[in-house]
Amino acid sequence: MKYSLCIGAYPGEDEVYHLEKVKTLDFHGLEYYAWWQLEDIKRTVRAQERLGVGIVATCTPFISLVDESLRDDYLDGIRRTIEACSKLGTRSIISQTGNELDGVPRETQQRTMVETLRRAAPLLEAADIVLELEPLNGLVDHRGHYLQRSDEAADIVDKVGSSHVKLVFDVYHQQITEGNVIRNALEYRHRINHYHIADNPGRNQPGTGELNYVNILKAIKDSGFDGYIGLECGFTIDPDDAIEQFHEEVIARIG
Repeated sequence: MKYSLCIGAYPGEDEVYHLEKVKTLDFHGLEYYAWWQLEDIKRTVRAQERLGVGIVATCTPFISLVDESLRDDYLDGIRRTIEACSKLGTRSIISQTGNELDGVPRETQQRTMVETLRRAAPLLEAADIVLELEPLNGLVDHRGHYLQRSDEAADIVDKVGSSHVKLVFDVYHQQITEGNVIRNALEYRHRINHYHIADNPGRNQPGTGELNYVNILKAIKDSGFDGYIGLECGFTIDPDDAIEQFHEEVIARIG
């Protein structure tokens, strides 16, 4: 498995600083969510070439997938994101779904989402970039978000029917929403492109809450997964120390 650092791990520092930390902390890539906020993509590309590590995941602009009137805007955002990814060498695009619409049946909203993703799929396939739907918890952090459960997310991926539309499974969100983390992380592994991790409660680094990340990550690794695990969390201590601790207490123990 490979490990990615997420932008914001070092508050106030830019993507080049984070890429340098990825290198020195023996991680494998950076997740930089708002590619449109990059000051100079050419500068970022030069830093990636110099360091030998790069941005492995970004987001598409935050446009609702469940609102049919915004379909063209969403697809335009996908096109622009693919263009940015082609320059950066980024192979994964994360997408939220937007909030549930009042007065519109969930089934109608899901059909809208599936149709929009079906229209996006040929663009993604041509670029060989994977779009990842991300369920988010509605109890603590994202009240009203349409997609929250991993089983529904997997069903949507199956309905789209493209090898380039999958999931990012965020262990923190799914622990809050549904529990059964290891069971679900493995049950839907063929639809999952990468994982996010943080402890609960608090959404801080592994080891600060109730989740046993040695067991969770060992189970994921033993399933044959060899993609990215994104450390998407806050830190209760210096990030360098926390990541070194993660190497020693988690990565080293899962083999």
